[in-house]
Amino acid sequence: MTDLEFMDRAESLLRSVETCCDRINEETDADLDNQRVGGMITLTLRDRSQIVINLQKPLHEVWLAARAGGFHFRFDGERWMDTKGQGEFFALLSRHTSAQAGAALSFAS
Repeated sequence: MTDLEFMDRAESLLRSVETCCDRINEETDADLDNQRVGGMITLTLRDRSQIVINLQKPLHEVWLAARAGGFHFRFDGERWMDTKGQGEFFALLSRHTSAQAGAALSFAS
């Protein structure tokens, strides 16, 4: 994947996260705050815990940091998959955000 292809796909992922946050806030009382600075989104939940999604441009990876730990994702041609076999980005984001929020929250591309 070229740098340009990575940035196009990664930007699409970040936009999807932002769109999902807006939808979650409209449909639930989760009070999920999202702040974007460049290639990083910080999600802050009601209990003030955070999840950080960050682009790692030189590695062509997207990193996710949650209470449960850190995860690295690479695009496999179809989806962003964890480099250690933990699963797909949006499934893991949904799982860890839900765990930290104490409510079922769903993210999708």
